[in-house]
Amino acid sequence: MATAELATALPVLVLLVLVAVLAVNVAHARVRCADAAREAARAVARGDPGAAGSLANRAAGHEVSVATESDPATTTVTVRLRLRPVRWLGSVTITETAVVATEPTGPTAPAEAIAPAQATAPAGSSP
Repeated sequence: MATAELATALPVLVLLVLVAVLAVNVAHARVRCADAAREAARAVARGDPGAAGSLANRAAGHEVSVATESDPATTTVTVRLRLRPVRWLGSVTITETAVVATEPTGPTAPAEAIAPAQATAPAGSSP
């Protein structure tokens, strides 16, 4: 009697394990896609948008598409990864976005603009 129930339940258990493994694979790809978006956003914010695509591809481990938006305050990068975990199933598109502060460009402030430190007399001395 137990053999018949085991034969009935075993394919369902195998299918559940397969679904769990695929879910972990998609979650791992999502984390790598978020890392890719963060790396690309840093590159664009530093003023190196040409390196953003290659950094994102390297961080994701797959070919990704990168879209960027910049304004004076923030840089936003969206990375899309098309993942096909099983050939006979449809593909999954993973989209992650990273927003970082845009780094300032141009010359730094002149030394005169920085307030000099106030000189203080050592303790116990009189002027």
